[in-house]
Amino acid sequence: MSAIATTTATIKAVRIHSFGGPEVLRLEEVPRPEPNADELLVQVHAAGVNPVDWKIREGHLGKIPLPSIMGSDFTGVVEALGPGVTEFRVGEPVFGTASDESGSYAEFALAPVTHVTEKPPELDHFQAAALPVAGLTAWQTLFDAGGLRGGQKVLIHAAAGGVGSFAVQFARWKGAYIIGTGSGRHLDFIRQLGVDEVVDYRTRRFEEVVRDADLVLDTIGGETQQRSWNALKRGGVLVSIVQPPSEALAAARGARGVFLRCDLARRDQLAQIADLVVRGQVKVFIEAVLPLSEARKAQELSQSGHTQGKILLRI
Repeated sequence: MSAIATTTATIKAVRIHSFGGPEVLRLEEVPRPEPNADELLVQVHAAGVNPVDWKIREGHLGKIPLPSIMGSDFTGVVEALGPGVTEFRVGEPVFGTASDESGSYAEFALAPVTHVTEKPPELDHFQAAALPVAGLTAWQTLFDAGGLRGGQKVLIHAAAGGVGSFAVQFARWKGAYIIGTGSGRHLDFIRQLGVDEVVDYRTRRFEEVVRDADLVLDTIGGETQQRSWNALKRGGVLVSIVQPPSEALAAARGARGVFLRCDLARRDQLAQIADLVVRGQVKVFIEAVLPLSEARKAQELSQSGHTQGKILLRI
């Protein structure tokens, strides 16, 4: 008998084979993954582009196994269920984050069930793909790490960015007094988000304007983080998503410093964030939607640091 040839299903995905600049991104044909226990295989409709993506690409966050498919945020439809999965059904619209062994810059992605929730029908795929990493990071920074309550004062750096724009809206929903920093064309956008005060960091030093803040959300690090201690009141908290705050400076101010690593296994929080969007209390702002083939341009936009809202890939 002659052997019967078999073929492995392939998909298009953007991978890196080495660390470096945007030029290391490659759109390739790769084998379609199969879900393991407690995983879903999702046909991806849209993927989010986050600053962490280009930091991974450049090797700043450790040497991950290569080649590696880029991306985390996704929205799409369940294609297959791994062994033991009962929470979802094939054909169900979902959104969330891909597994470490997978990636969302792809036609299909694997995702742990703990990282995924049902997509409300009122949200389109682009809105949903914008929510997971930026939304969860903003939520956990303000409420889990910062303990923000109504009536408190919060300073949000880079308020026009992906995390910042969600943080402003979440803080407004909670009833906090909000100061946001930004510059140039972003100032009107930050006001539109609902801040009580906006500080143009190019013309004013924010620590001379902001006093006795209960919470500072640091999305920039470096000198901005160091100067932020002067904006905090005693007993306040500085939460950074970019670098660990100085314990010595925190002690000198009688304050706390927290370095937050986003917990993506919080589909309960993701569902709550989506509900706020559905009810019109939070808006999703999208800077650009590009095809998967333009992932390089998408990461270059993200790395420029001058976007308003989210950058997405259309799969």
